[in-house]
Amino acid sequence: MDDAQMDLQSLANLFATTYNPDPNVQKTGELQIRKIGAQEGMLTALLQIIASDGVELATRQACSVYLKNRVHTSYILPSTPRPDHVPIAQSDRTALKANILPLLSASPSRAVTVQLAATLKDLVAHDFPDRWSSLLDDVKRLLGSGDVREVGAGVVAALECVRAFRFRQKADVLPGIIATLFPTLVTIADGMLNTSPSQPASQEIPAMLHLILKTYKTAIIVNLSPHQQSPESLVPWGRLLFRVVGMAVPAEGVPTDEEDRERCEWWKAKKWAYGILGRLFHRFGNPSQLPSPMQKEYGVFAEDFVTTFAPEIFKVYLHQVELYVSRQAWLGKKCQYQIFQFFTECIKPKSTWILLKPHVDSLVANFAFPQLAFNASKQAMWEADPVEYVRASVDEYENFSSPVSGATSFLLSLASNRTKTAFLPMLQFINTVLRSNPTPAQRFGALTMMSALGPFIVRHPDVKGSIEQFMVQYVLPEFTSQEPYLRSVACEVLGVVTKAGITWASEENLNSHSRAVALALDDHELPVRVQAALAITELVIVHDSVRDAVSPQVGKVVQDLLKLSDETDLDILNHSMEAMVDRFKTELLPVASQLTARLCESYLRLAREGLAQQNETIPDSIDVESLVTDGDDDKVYGAMGVAKTIGTVVSCIESSPEILSQVQEVIIPIIRFTLENKLIDLFDNMYDLVDALTFRLHAISPNMWPVFELTYDLFKSDAVDFLDEMLPSLDNFVSYGTDVLKARPDYRSKVLDMYRTAMTSPQLGDNDKINGCKLAESMLLNLHGHVDDQLQDIINIAADHIDKGETSSFRLANLEILVNAVLYNASAALHFMETYKPGFSRTFFDRWFAAINSDNKLPRVHDKQLSILALCKLLEMEASVIPEGLRDGWPGIVGGALNIFKTLPQAVASGSCIISSVRCWRISWLKGTMMKMRTTLDILNLEGDEDEDVWDEDSAYLEILAKEGARLREKSEKAETGDDESDISEESDIEEELGFFSVLDKINPYVTFQQALQTFQNQNSALYQAATTMLTVERQTVLMEVVTMASQTDHV
Repeated sequence: MDDAQMDLQSLANLFATTYNPDPNVQKTGELQIRKIGAQEGMLTALLQIIASDGVELATRQACSVYLKNRVHTSYILPSTPRPDHVPIAQSDRTALKANILPLLSASPSRAVTVQLAATLKDLVAHDFPDRWSSLLDDVKRLLGSGDVREVGAGVVAALECVRAFRFRQKADVLPGIIATLFPTLVTIADGMLNTSPSQPASQEIPAMLHLILKTYKTAIIVNLSPHQQSPESLVPWGRLLFRVVGMAVPAEGVPTDEEDRERCEWWKAKKWAYGILGRLFHRFGNPSQLPSPMQKEYGVFAEDFVTTFAPEIFKVYLHQVELYVSRQAWLGKKCQYQIFQFFTECIKPKSTWILLKPHVDSLVANFAFPQLAFNASKQAMWEADPVEYVRASVDEYENFSSPVSGATSFLLSLASNRTKTAFLPMLQFINTVLRSNPTPAQRFGALTMMSALGPFIVRHPDVKGSIEQFMVQYVLPEFTSQEPYLRSVACEVLGVVTKAGITWASEENLNSHSRAVALALDDHELPVRVQAALAITELVIVHDSVRDAVSPQVGKVVQDLLKLSDETDLDILNHSMEAMVDRFKTELLPVASQLTARLCESYLRLAREGLAQQNETIPDSIDVESLVTDGDDDKVYGAMGVAKTIGTVVSCIESSPEILSQVQEVIIPIIRFTLENKLIDLFDNMYDLVDALTFRLHAISPNMWPVFELTYDLFKSDAVDFLDEMLPSLDNFVSYGTDVLKARPDYRSKVLDMYRTAMTSPQLGDNDKINGCKLAESMLLNLHGHVDDQLQDIINIAADHIDKGETSSFRLANLEILVNAVLYNASAALHFMETYKPGFSRTFFDRWFAAINSDNKLPRVHDKQLSILALCKLLEMEASVIPEGLRDGWPGIVGGALNIFKTLPQAVASGSCIISSVRCWRISWLKGTMMKMRTTLDILNLEGDEDEDVWDEDSAYLEILAKEGARLREKSEKAETGDDESDISEESDIEEELGFFSVLDKINPYVTFQQALQTFQNQNSALYQAATTMLTVERQTVLMEVVTMASQTDHV
């Protein structure tokens, strides 16, 4: 640091202010730190403070946080750094690399270690191996030390070395790290397991063991290195993993509370061991499921692994399950999940299925089924927090550490992949449980299992005919059970089989179930009401008779849904609400405003809560990582769901403009609230609403214009990259708010400024520039005669980009701004082009006619109509104002227009075909979507040899992903070496934009061209003569067809 630097004690005192309880002291300290933070020597001084035992621990921690953040943001500057962004000086870089490992060895606390480890990862990622060649030797020296703290630091350093390159596709750095450090790591871990948990160092042992195993797992996220594939590595690591899995942890070594035990270091180590074994088999060691791009690298390894290693894993796991089931050993939930995942992976390959097959019935009955039964922990959650119970049960299958999720996946895979062997025995098991005087908890488990298998049962030819009787015998009675969880699962089963497509032979049976679920909507237990709401939704969607029965009470049902949604914030209830609104459009029309008001109240509550949580998590300290929190995610997602439901209401009442106008006034406040408070995660939903309202009403209400102003302000500040979401709404403001825009030059200037920013901002790419062009085009088309003062600016911006852009889509969009300028005012446009640069109008014509005369450079109907109408404007110009440099090519305008006319009918037909296809798709969407959904997870394997390898949709999907990944890697590697000969833009064809409307759609190009041709003949007879004389026979034929079409239109 320079002469103004302070001594270490003063610097330590300054950092102590960052956790001072007085916010003013804290703020002053932070400002001072920012002021001196970029000075050379600052980080070196912080390293000394962190190393000093004489400094208070909290201060050392604050320094380590600052150090981590400074290195993360400034060690390597971004490609476009901020002006105030100062890189770290070389002297500080040298000090960092010299001191970071010793500091880790002497770290005074876990909190400081975490910050130093993150710092090390960034140093490794940026400097290893080229600028830090001694790193691995230094880490290895720590690992070989006899000091437990140095070994611990070496283990942490090894993990960070691997983490720095864990997602690197190219196998150039990580394999060397693995080959150097992993033999030492496995030896250390083996030695740790030989130490008794009662020895003094035993508390550090599980923590280090956990980190060593985490290091191995981190190393195999993308690739398995050659060293790891070799027997010299696989055998000792495999032996270690089996020892950890089979290790009986003494009671005195773990907490008595099961949740605390799950989190203790010994069980974390076990969890990582299970995870490694599962990953090795799933990604690298399963030859029948190994994607073809991975065969070359891992094929030999996979064949060996599945025959020699996988059977040992299976044997060890099965033994652990037997101990757990017989209550001889405890098994953590995450470990249970990993075991279920491995057994599930064993189902499809023939070699492991043969091992699993004899144990399937036992595993289903004794390991999977107990996970589904109602138990004490579920009861406790139901009573203490029913909302959390609902959330956990509804999202259970998505919980990747839940044994319930693992058990369910296991059952589903058995049903779909080994149907002939496993499916009917599982159904027989369910029936046996229900017929053997089961406890309520067991009945819950059997019905939960039924719910999981329901889609398969409805499709299986041997059992689908008996499902109705099952419902009457075992499900219907539970609607009146004394146990609320049985009433809940009864609703769940009914919803599942209804969605899956159960066929009711008896209308009375259907009515009995629908009446029962309708009564359950008023149950005093919240989880029952939620499941009832989901079930009644499915019934209403599928069965018209249920819809008709619910119709008189739909207002109450919707109110119940709203209340439940407010109580739980479950997104799935928003989907139910959408379905109800869509199914009861007519009935809900009179109360649409009240319904929308309730939905807006829910949205505002969720948005405010999310905003409050967001603000609460912004501390005054300097730890920028603490700004990142997912605490408000649930609220934000809930608000998204409500906004989507509001959008459904809007779409359902578009036939009634008066009611839609009322609804719009109810919605505008939530739009303004979201934009004013910069709730960026919700912008997409809000602009969908703005677009829907303004488009359907074809008008901009006075209260909607502040939304336009907010949109401009946001685009110019926090939301510059949201133009794609904003564009449809902005286009509607221009298209349907023309009277206001014509009267408000400031509004027109805002639109022009957004176009300019989109075209010139370094933050935005071609897609945003295309959106900017669409906005400028909307101005030129809709505000004729009111953009005169801005025409020169628009032309200049487009001219600046005439040969720029990586995609043909942008180059066409930019060219068409100049075409639009010609259509707006042909003589002024050509004059401004020449003002921009003499001869530029000729440059423009060359680019334009190159597109006109090509086969596919004007691919869409709009492109063709725009060029035809602009050419017509040119034909109507007086000879005296035609630029001298263009006169010789002027006769070619007629031929150019005819060239477009030749392809226009085909483009119109193609566009109509697309629109027709979309309409047909929309009509069949509700029924078709349900059938398509049922063909994914619930396909039954009833063909072929039951014991052969199974290749299903999941396998095919992984194959596609692997091939695409290989293609992208190859392309990236070729680009790095300069060997990539593919087209840089590599883009798809420009296609018709569905839902695109333009004022040009109202103009008949045939009539317009005929009239322009007549004007051309009257005003410029010599040029007209030249133009028609030079026409080929083919173009003369096209001209006759155009004139015929025009006369037919006039006649009509």
